[in-house]
Amino acid sequence: MSKIKIAMKFTVENVTKPITYHLIKDYNLLINILNADVSLNKTGKLIADIEGRDEDIKSGLEFLGRHNVEYKILQDIIVLQEDSCVHCGACTAVCPTGALSMNTEDWSLTFDQEKCMVCRLCIKACPLRVLRVSDNGVE
Repeated sequence: MSKIKIAMKFTVENVTKPITYHLIKDYNLLINILNADVSLNKTGKLIADIEGRDEDIKSGLEFLGRHNVEYKILQDIIVLQEDSCVHCGACTAVCPTGALSMNTEDWSLTFDQEKCMVCRLCIKACPLRVLRVSDNGVE
């Protein structure tokens, strides 16, 4: 089983189509929606983790292309330089997925990479600049 993070953009014409349903039903893919902004008669955006066999993921991506859904596989990740972090929590206020949160027992910052959708809002919010983007973890 492989797992990718993907950003999809839906046109006004295809925003009402059951695209994610078909990815699940027809291509045996597990979809975990991390963020979605989809409205009737508007373009839509969806960020999700997609998990499945390599050939099913490939077929699912081809399905998206045939239905004019633009997509981008997200390979960047956010890296936290923990030794420089003062755990102020500024980044938690802007994190839309809850990937960054404060541990209420010792007030330390926790970062869940799986929840992160690489929106980069935390980077702008961090006063010490201890968060940065890395290409799939490569320094």
